[in-house]
Amino acid sequence: MLLAGVCSLAAAADAPWGTDVPGGADHPLVRRFTGAWLVAHQKQPWDQTLWPTSMALAASDRLKDTVTLEGEITRLVYLAPAGKSPLEVFRNHEQAFAAAGFKREFSCEQACDAFYWAWFKHTKPTEGLRWQTQGFIPAGEGGGRYSMSSALQPSHGRFWVGASPRGAKVLLYTADAANDKTGLATALLQIVEPKAMTTGQVEVADAAALQLGLNEQGKATLGGLFFDTGKAQLKPDSKPQLEAMASVLKAQSAWKVFIVGHTDNVGDFDANLALSQQRAQAVVTALAAAPFNIDARRMSAKGAANIAPAAPNSDEAGRARNRRVEMVLQ
Repeated sequence: MLLAGVCSLAAAADAPWGTDVPGGADHPLVRRFTGAWLVAHQKQPWDQTLWPTSMALAASDRLKDTVTLEGEITRLVYLAPAGKSPLEVFRNHEQAFAAAGFKREFSCEQACDAFYWAWFKHTKPTEGLRWQTQGFIPAGEGGGRYSMSSALQPSHGRFWVGASPRGAKVLLYTADAANDKTGLATALLQIVEPKAMTTGQVEVADAAALQLGLNEQGKATLGGLFFDTGKAQLKPDSKPQLEAMASVLKAQSAWKVFIVGHTDNVGDFDANLALSQQRAQAVVTALAAAPFNIDARRMSAKGAANIAPAAPNSDEAGRARNRRVEMVLQ
């Protein structure tokens, strides 16, 4: 592959033999290994993802050290040309990353299976990818189709995780192809670029809108409550939404409500359940304190994690809708 405008990979000039997945393209930072075929891709202009920071495992199937990254996320899956081994693909990337000033944070070349399964389970790297669905085999390699469902299995798998000089996070995974008919090496690239979210896209539900929602649907989504990623502390710009909630509860003094936290499906379920509970409790605590002074006995905090989504979690828009707090009449 080639790091555009930065460095090149010393790969043999095999001619491309396949058709890329429709709509797919190399990332501007990292271009493909010469002759490779892009078989799956996904680009999310702004989202979050769980990112491993070490090889350590908390259990046999759980990553120990992770952070949640936000920004533009790109995932690309390639097949290398016939005759190119996963090791050759891996070494070319490794050398190019070093030459371009990328900083390696950790890597794995042997006995990586346990880490692979924990990474695959908890970061879901292939979820939402658009795959090439056409059958393909290089000329002279026999007939058949590449098995998308068995792609990226941990056969001789290797990981490289690091960062570019400008702060983009890069994860490379290479492995033997799972389909014996191809024998082609597979490479997955995941790139997260820090990027500010487009703001001003959500309006606070004022007291009238909240009361209407509670009267007609028994619940209202609180679009003006804000938290830092992975944290349960309300940000200062949540104050207008808290004021609207307090206004409704004071006007309807007999009402009792649940404050329900929801998350998307990124990361571990138990962690999301705890986070959603903590965020709901933070809202209750804020409303019970000055200057709002709502009786805490009228509010009950509940965490729902991702068991009651408002939209599919298959894309950025759906996950954004699912990260929410609701007020529900008891």
